[in-house]
Amino acid sequence: MTESKIYVGLNDADTKEQRFELDKYKSILTQVCRSYHTGFSVSVSEGGYFHENGEFTRENTLVLTLIDAEKTLVDEIARDLCVFFHQESVLVTEDRVQAYYIEERL
Repeated sequence: MTESKIYVGLNDADTKEQRFELDKYKSILTQVCRSYHTGFSVSVSEGGYFHENGEFTRENTLVLTLIDAEKTLVDEIARDLCVFFHQESVLVTEDRVQAYYIEERL
């Protein structure tokens, strides 16, 4: 199986600042995933990066995890999130994982 992760920064591409509260971004992300009818998990990360001019910026990032989603679906979701969150780009990673479900009933 493939584990795909989409990293979406929350600082606006123009203002370089987070415009909304974290819950609003998570709500948008949830709506996007629901519209594509795909299961997901999301976590919040804090980090930083350097701009081309050397300026350092701290940023909150949503990390969307999709298990065994088709690459075309991952790319479509990434493109939507890039537009909706007004980003210059989003990062997509893919890893092979061994995953399975355990079911137990009383």
